[in-house]
Amino acid sequence: MRNKKIALQFIALGLLISSFIACDKDFSNIESDIINSDNATNFDILSLKENYPEFSEVIAYTDVVGPVQTNNGSGINTLGIYDDVYGRTTASFVTQLTTSSFDPDFGGDDFQQIDSVVLRLPYYSLVTDVDDDGNVTYEIDSVIGRDNIRLRIFENEYFIRDFDPAADFDESQAYYSDMTASGSESVSPLEGEELSFVKFNRTTDQFEIISNEVEISEDGHVLKEENEDGELEISERLSPGIRVLLDRTYWQNKIINREGDAVLSSQNNFSDYFRGLYFKAEPVNDDGSFLILNTASQNANITIYYKRLTASTTDDVEATEQGTFVLRFGPNRINFIENDFSNIPLTDGNSNEGDSRLYLKGGPGSVAKIKLFDGENVDDIPEMNNFETFKNLFVETDEGGKFVKSKRLVNEANLVFYVDDETLNSNSEDPNNEPNRIFVYDVDNKTPLFDYSLDVTNSTLPSFSKYNHLGPLQRDETTERGIKYKVKITDHINNLLINDSTNVELGLAVSLNVNLEGNFLQPKEKNTDNDQLSIPISSILSPRGTILYGSNTESQNEDKKVYLEIYYTEPNEY
Repeated sequence: MRNKKIALQFIALGLLISSFIACDKDFSNIESDIINSDNATNFDILSLKENYPEFSEVIAYTDVVGPVQTNNGSGINTLGIYDDVYGRTTASFVTQLTTSSFDPDFGGDDFQQIDSVVLRLPYYSLVTDVDDDGNVTYEIDSVIGRDNIRLRIFENEYFIRDFDPAADFDESQAYYSDMTASGSESVSPLEGEELSFVKFNRTTDQFEIISNEVEISEDGHVLKEENEDGELEISERLSPGIRVLLDRTYWQNKIINREGDAVLSSQNNFSDYFRGLYFKAEPVNDDGSFLILNTASQNANITIYYKRLTASTTDDVEATEQGTFVLRFGPNRINFIENDFSNIPLTDGNSNEGDSRLYLKGGPGSVAKIKLFDGENVDDIPEMNNFETFKNLFVETDEGGKFVKSKRLVNEANLVFYVDDETLNSNSEDPNNEPNRIFVYDVDNKTPLFDYSLDVTNSTLPSFSKYNHLGPLQRDETTERGIKYKVKITDHINNLLINDSTNVELGLAVSLNVNLEGNFLQPKEKNTDNDQLSIPISSILSPRGTILYGSNTESQNEDKKVYLEIYYTEPNEY
């Protein structure tokens, strides 16, 4: 056991060192990393904001999202209650079920009984310590809050389709966060028979129905069984998550008694017969927690443990064996997300002049859009426009506008966003609610920026991933409140200058997990002004929100408005 502990300490130390390296690379003084006036005589390090402030100006505004598609195949579902500066977010989900086998043999007439039915929904967790007795300490990063929730589970009565009958034959059916399918079709009814939670009373040797209040904890589950001497001993250790016993009667009638029936012979028959389960979270004493669950995991399931007679007997005593029947979640899982904006209502911003504040909120909330260089492109208008003037300042092009050579070299380019701490403080926002990561992306092409692909920082742990490109929230060391985000877009700017790339509009969204930013979805309702709006999946899954200073701020906050900062090297001849 000591070896495990030592190994874990080395892993933790490695991650700690990695975080220092990432932080150092992200926040080091630009003068220390590139050629500057102290170590070269033919070049100067200059700032775009200081020398050409007109090119540091951007147009940034809020864009309200509305209902979003949530049967996205990400393998992640959210469940729970979350309160922030905007109001309350409530998440629930419905899922189909798949069986571990078809035409199962439960023993027929020789069937004995169901021992237990166990529901398990593991959290995302990391082992941080194992002591000499084998006790495991975990850290969970997929649960926001530690207040209990009331979990209600219903048999789903709505038939979930794979394909959209109103579209092309092979077009998948889209389902949305507001409990609708394509058009105005309501996803209902959902609440069929409600499942009861139970516990085993060793005194009475019976299962008893209990409250459906679920405790949120970082502790794992320790399972015990009786040994030959009748004493309890540890049989298994499970990672943290929801683990409850369900009433056996429902599953006896729904599954076991249907042995030999066609409803258990294929997935299509089973999906029509048993349309899945609806998981609904409710607050306890008006509080709750928000859970991010890996429902696609093999460890997320409902397992029916049962006993049946075997063919062998010993001394005329009938022998039994234990069997299991496992139900896993999917393939279709639909999240329902309700955002209550009673505190701060959301409205679309001014796309021409920009907004004084940028309102970012996950789920069916809002993102921001950003226009660099007034959103103009080369040859947009006959006369020299803002983008052409900027490009002419940095590169020389031929008559066709193709790159010939650089006049100035871009060493680093960043978009800097300041947190509106005044509004957050006045609304008593918990600093822990502020999203640690945000995500900038190409709205037109629905892709991450080139900088995302080139950032090779840790790609396994989201907290340490894409650290150079998507800089985490810089916080006040005393209050832990957010100060600013710095997103590095050096390669994006160089592509505009050297590779003749289009000056696309950029999107800005909160991010639950920067490793998921490869897929984008569109909202349910699109119109002429909103037909290019696209949302990264991890923003849809996140309940978090924040408020940033925009590009059209009042005079007293001029120093906090969003800006583009470029550090560049200029040969003395210019």
